[in-house]
Amino acid sequence: MIRLYDTKTRSKQNLETLERGKVGMYVCGPTVYNRIHIGNARTFISFDVIRRYLMWRGFDVTFVQNVTDVDDKIIAKAAEEGRDAAEVAAEYTEAFIEDMRAAGVLDPDVRPKATEEIPAMIELVQELIDGGHAYEVDGDVYFAVRSYPAYGELSGRNVDEMESGHRELRAEIDGAGHVADRKRDPLDFALWKAAKPGEPAWESPWGMGRPGWHIECSAMSRKYLGLPFDIHGGGADLVFPHHENERAQSEAACGCAFANHWMHGGMLQVNSEKMSKSLGNFKLLHDVLESTDPAVLRFLMLQTHYRSPLDFSDERLAEADAALGRIKNAVKNLDWLLANAEDIPSPLDVRALMERTREAKMGFILAMDDDFNTCKALGEIFDFVADVNARTAGKTLAITDVPFVRDARALVVDLLGVLGVDVEAAAQEAEGTDGAYPAEVVGLAAEMAGYEGEDAAEAVDALLAVRSKARAAKDWPRADAVRDGLSSLGFAVEDTPQGPRVVRA
Repeated sequence: MIRLYDTKTRSKQNLETLERGKVGMYVCGPTVYNRIHIGNARTFISFDVIRRYLMWRGFDVTFVQNVTDVDDKIIAKAAEEGRDAAEVAAEYTEAFIEDMRAAGVLDPDVRPKATEEIPAMIELVQELIDGGHAYEVDGDVYFAVRSYPAYGELSGRNVDEMESGHRELRAEIDGAGHVADRKRDPLDFALWKAAKPGEPAWESPWGMGRPGWHIECSAMSRKYLGLPFDIHGGGADLVFPHHENERAQSEAACGCAFANHWMHGGMLQVNSEKMSKSLGNFKLLHDVLESTDPAVLRFLMLQTHYRSPLDFSDERLAEADAALGRIKNAVKNLDWLLANAEDIPSPLDVRALMERTREAKMGFILAMDDDFNTCKALGEIFDFVADVNARTAGKTLAITDVPFVRDARALVVDLLGVLGVDVEAAAQEAEGTDGAYPAEVVGLAAEMAGYEGEDAAEAVDALLAVRSKARAAKDWPRADAVRDGLSSLGFAVEDTPQGPRVVRA
């Protein structure tokens, strides 16, 4: 049974879906006025992993993620750059999709844009007015918070305490510069905003205007998933006011539950400090991925539970790179052993290996079933890889061992794939465009072995042949020079019963 931490109940709950074998998920997407930063990316990667795991466990998942392409920040950005707001939104919508794909995040099943869903929002606002949960003032429409008795339950806030802290909001400045009590209550929030000069606007029963931020997700989730749906997710910063307001207006309109489960990811810090432009530690995902393997970035993020604060640093990236490298090397080692199996008696306890493979898969499932605990799941993978390495180290596989070792290798690749890490693709990309060794190895072989070709794999074979001859002649300086040359390119030479081989260091 999959258990998840529900923000509303503040406890772990069994995943209860409306329809057996199916999951409807809605995760709030970006407001597209700039490229997303790595804090945003952490949320999207976390829910990508959750989605992938549910699919791997056999659920038919419908994943909806919106794009907020009309908002005060977009309008301000457009004014600052002397551009049209729609142009700014279109540019950064494409940038967001590009960045998500670069980070290995699956496309949503539905990606609705706010500007294309205005009729659904107007319909929902009208329902709230008709039901006595909203009111119009000079073209603005506000949700009456106190008309919904459960307001504050999601975020754990008391309405009366919130009211006392917002008395200064009761008076607002109207268009003529006069003080006016536009809201009936300082806690009420905008569902629809009357048009201002130069801003995007749409026709509505209350005049030209545009939607408030909160109404967008309510309308789009209802349209594409129906109410209630199974899981609503986002970053912890959205619990209040965004998700609190979403829940209130949605449930007030339909008289039913909005989402069965609420899930929120933890915040990201950089070098143990809050990420901010003023501190100079603000990092866009696009910039980070220019110098970082996406698999390494995901690996770093997966080493911390999705609900816990994550500390991002260059040091931690390097540690994640090294950790992923150990797994890539283990897979390559198994590939080499499988390719060089011989018709000999088995040196392995295959029954024990089969049992260990089964245990590793079960340990991974138990970790992920417990609120998608990726850090523990990775621990299971690392333990399994170390165990398989120990069982096969220094041995030649028998042909009869191949199916069992292949199953162990396949499990490592499969489980990492569930987490969105394609260890085979990552290994191939890290080793150069020829799929095996970097081009520099050809020059090294020309210099040290007299190699005259252009094939990197042949160049490595030539270097190993020179090293073997040098060792046979006890010419240790020459043998060491070959080893050191390969080491400078990031490779190590291992001597095995079948002869020397080169692996990434």
